[in-house]
Amino acid sequence: MKTIKISLDSIDKVKSFVNILSKFDYDFDLVSGRYIIDAKSIMGIFSLDLSKPIDLNIHADGKELDLACKVLEPYRVDKD
Repeated sequence: MKTIKISLDSIDKVKSFVNILSKFDYDFDLVSGRYIIDAKSIMGIFSLDLSKPIDLNIHADGKELDLACKVLEPYRVDKD
């Protein structure tokens, strides 16, 4: 598992983010304070405070993790 910080500050970003994640077979969780929601749930995402960056837990490793990090690069705010 890896955690990255992302920003979803527009409706279009949320829609494209969910579309990207739905192509993967493993789990993604968004963590905001004490709330943890399925990152593939558009309704769940809109229940969070999107005005600030959110932690994304990627439940993958190896090549799958590398691929997920690569396609999520436009959403990241913690570039390493």
